[in-house]
Amino acid sequence: MIESLTDTRKDLIILTADKNMEFAVKGVLSRQRSLNIREVTADFRVHPENDPGCLLRSHEFIKPFINQYEHALVLLDREGSGQDHKSREVLESEIENKLSENGWNNRAAAIVIDPELEIWIWSISPHLENVLGWHGKSPNLRNWLQDRQFLTGNQIKPTQPKEALEQALRTAKKARSSSIYQQVAQKVSLERCTDSSFIKFKSLLQLWFSATTSL
Repeated sequence: MIESLTDTRKDLIILTADKNMEFAVKGVLSRQRSLNIREVTADFRVHPENDPGCLLRSHEFIKPFINQYEHALVLLDREGSGQDHKSREVLESEIENKLSENGWNNRAAAIVIDPELEIWIWSISPHLENVLGWHGKSPNLRNWLQDRQFLTGNQIKPTQPKEALEQALRTAKKARSSSIYQQVAQKVSLERCTDSSFIKFKSLLQLWFSATTSL
């Protein structure tokens, strides 16, 4: 019996703007139970032109894979995309329209992280302190962020997430690496992240790969 094309497709191709984003998404995808999804067969590509490339040419980059995967995701930062003046929603719509016009139809989506990936990293979690090398330090990480004015009032996430992460790692004398993003994504609570782009990301995974969907 000849297998149909659908039977031979993998679940998902993911195009990211950089390796940090790739590793963060890998960390999230490893947590099927927390996401209430089944195991996903996914492959990753990093666009050589980073955020602007994902924004302007992702439809061209992943078109050759259209018959090899059931779904496609494009992830990039709003800040650094070259069109920072546009909202996350507008940029996502522009990318998704191009993907649809190039044959993906409703099988592909875009996630524009506002302002940048590091906004997903920050949460109130002891796991975050451990991964960033802050376990047992005084002041603790949250107080340090407040002292440096990365946090004000009852803020949970810094207004400058990348700068806050870089300075926190330097202070802890911990080298920055893509594996840090994966470790955080594997350990911190996925329910506590209220970032709109992350909520969309989770919702798409649950829509496409629900744990109740038969393989």
